[in-house]
Amino acid sequence: MPEFNLLAILLIVALLLLWKLDFAATLLTLKNLKPELPEEFRGVWDDEKYQKAQSYEKAQAQFGVISSIFSLTVLLAFWFFGGFGWVDGLVSEWGFGKIGTGLAFIGILYLGSWLSSLPFDLYHTFVLEERFGFNKTTAKTYIVDQIKSHLITAILGGGIVALILWIFDSVPNAWIWAWISFTFISLALTYLAPSLLLPLFNKFTPLEDDELNEAIQSMARKCEFPLTEISVMDGSRRSSKSNAFFTGFGKRKKIALFDTLIESQTKEELVGVLAHEIGHFRRKHIVQRLVISIIQTAVIFFLLGMATDPESAFGGQLYAAFGIPVESKATIAAGLVLFMIVFKPVSRVLSVAMNALSRKHEFEADEYAAVNQGTPKHLISALKKLSANNLSNLTPHPLEVFLDHSHPPVLVRIQALKKLGQEALSR
Repeated sequence: MPEFNLLAILLIVALLLLWKLDFAATLLTLKNLKPELPEEFRGVWDDEKYQKAQSYEKAQAQFGVISSIFSLTVLLAFWFFGGFGWVDGLVSEWGFGKIGTGLAFIGILYLGSWLSSLPFDLYHTFVLEERFGFNKTTAKTYIVDQIKSHLITAILGGGIVALILWIFDSVPNAWIWAWISFTFISLALTYLAPSLLLPLFNKFTPLEDDELNEAIQSMARKCEFPLTEISVMDGSRRSSKSNAFFTGFGKRKKIALFDTLIESQTKEELVGVLAHEIGHFRRKHIVQRLVISIIQTAVIFFLLGMATDPESAFGGQLYAAFGIPVESKATIAAGLVLFMIVFKPVSRVLSVAMNALSRKHEFEADEYAAVNQGTPKHLISALKKLSANNLSNLTPHPLEVFLDHSHPPVLVRIQALKKLGQEALSR
């Protein structure tokens, strides 16, 4: 059974405090909802859509609170009643070696996590999103997506975990080699995913609109952006929400536009959105985030080295806290899982810092788009339409923005873009 030592007590307190903080941010955001549509959005939004967006925000908040209570309760109950030790004892009887036992340990926990979250995922997709007109996913598509996702997780995720388990069990200075291996694989998957993995879920076709194609290519040339391919993704197959994204490394950049985005935006607005994305590239935001991610991963693997060592003070307390015997064949795998649970509060703090950096980058990319398009008005109108199509909350509370938002509120972005336009006119 678990031993409620100092590490266990600190983790319980941290998890409960984080939940309370998120709950407070949700309540403040609901309280911050304004009954009147902000004047800035009239002409794109109407009162009916605004009321629908507020209802959507309330439904999302209620769903988020209930699902977070459930997930935290399941984790604590599973922990307190010795669930981790029980799974360890179960897989240890199967007669596998260390790596096989470790994979079985992680696999059972992964399966349990998926099964416990499945009802919430189904409700969110087929009830909540359906109620507000977003869901386009059929039962068949959902099932096929689940099968593909789990197969990819088993093959790629299982292979990566097996490699890390082997490194920590067999190689001196294991955390360094695990970090290097993980970083290399992550970069390779980032490069290969657009051509190998994404087409497993969505259909990508060349952009057939010659006028829009030329307008995008012209902006790419102006910004010295090495664009090699523009494609349209069938995002409407699953949702009516709109988006666009870039993929590729080096001199082979690709743009994917959701078909829903093309349907709802003018040519100038689409170019403004893409100029914003190019701004991330030109301002080195992607490189900055990549470097920070690699450094963070190094720190995580260093700490993971201590967590998977049952002879270290931290490792000993960790295994005792979750009721895992240090002589178990699944010790390293258990260390991986338990460390990620213990690291969750730290990860939350790091995500707040990364979100702050991301919001700064969004302002910079907006500025880049406005300057290179010669006016902020097209990006402003694009942001208004995107917010309306996605039923965005126009007035989130500052605490929620601080904790969770990687993008500034759309109204704040529009105000910043308008200020840019006024400054340009005054010169």
